[in-house]
Amino acid sequence: MLDVGHIFYNLAKMKKTMLQIIVVLLILYASLCGFLYLFQETMIFFPEKLDKNFRFSFAQSYEEIYVKTSDNILLHGILFKSDNSNGLIFYLHGNAGSLRSWGEAAYTFTELNYDVFMPDYRGYGKSEGSIGSGEQFYQDMQTAYDEMKKRYDEEKITVLGYSIGTGPAARLASANSPEMLILQAPYYSMKDLMKHIYPIIPTFILKYNFETYKYIGNCEMPITIFHGEKDEIIYYGSSIKLSKLLKNGDKFITLKGQGHNGMTYNPDYRNEIKKLLAEK
Repeated sequence: MLDVGHIFYNLAKMKKTMLQIIVVLLILYASLCGFLYLFQETMIFFPEKLDKNFRFSFAQSYEEIYVKTSDNILLHGILFKSDNSNGLIFYLHGNAGSLRSWGEAAYTFTELNYDVFMPDYRGYGKSEGSIGSGEQFYQDMQTAYDEMKKRYDEEKITVLGYSIGTGPAARLASANSPEMLILQAPYYSMKDLMKHIYPIIPTFILKYNFETYKYIGNCEMPITIFHGEKDEIIYYGSSIKLSKLLKNGDKFITLKGQGHNGMTYNPDYRNEIKKLLAEK
């Protein structure tokens, strides 16, 4: 004979077990989100730290410059000199390494007779401190930019951002009046990129919005976007979305077969940069 009471007992027990599993999963999910919020800098920024006495071995003329921030942190940068300068490229590099390796990219521009200034972010290279917020990041770059304006007329400055540097570069350009803005492998926003890579993680935990799409809308200077169609880090669709916000005269250049790294050494990129700077 069917024991209805026993069936209901088992069903209630299963329901209780399922609820316990759901609670455990929710606790684990909340713990994961909390961990990502507290330690997101270690997942976004991958600095290489250099000793203050480290000696660079670049095969071109350069000057090491220290810039003091509003909270008395010293940011280190390098100004690479061309033989006959037509202006300055203010270069915001990617999220890994330091000027020890990023500095090699300067030759692409100095051989076209443009000086290049590259600041290392907080905690990178010889720069002091550590990155703690998006607003701090922006203010640091503005301070470095103001220092360069003491040496160069702003209408001779081009702001260039690569990868993580594209959002801050776009904001910097929107808040100032450089001659041109160049974005290499930009993201639409960091939240958009996070949703693309980690769709189950809530974007409200992200402290670094870096809303590239919002800033380029406030840029009156010419904008050029470069993106590799095979980019495995910042998806190519980011630039497709950004390109829809460009004004007349701005450019979106797709680099066929190009991944995220090594864009500076892509022959098509170099040819386009040469033409772009010659048009100025």
